[in-house]
Amino acid sequence: QVQLVESGGGLVQAGGSLRLSCAASGSIFSINAMGWYRQAPGKQRELVATITSTGSTNYADSVKGRFTISRGNVKNTVYLQMNSLKPEDTAVYYCHANLRRRSDYVWGNDYWGQGTQVTVSS
Repeated sequence: QVQLVESGGGLVQAGGSLRLSCAASGSIFSINAMGWYRQAPGKQRELVATITSTGSTNYADSVKGRFTISRGNVKNTVYLQMNSLKPEDTAVYYCHANLRRRSDYVWGNDYWGQGTQVTVSS
């Protein structure tokens, strides 16, 4: 019953900004980490940014200094602030979570959102 719902994608001009949101819902006991991945046409899915339950963050080299991942004040929510967008950022962005459900006997499993399109025009 766990779901990840993304929002905030769209079409913007190069140099513009977007803020992506992801909310996890369902029978969640705890969240170990959340993050964002992206996949461009004909390319492999790649890590963009992650944040752990302790607040530790990790970014792809291509987005360092431009993107910021953060946890929301509301639990089970994560944001990706994207500034100085470039055409090469165009991709489908997927929210990811490693979490433990109330019914789980293991510490965590991986879940994915449906993806949201980000298009940056030149």
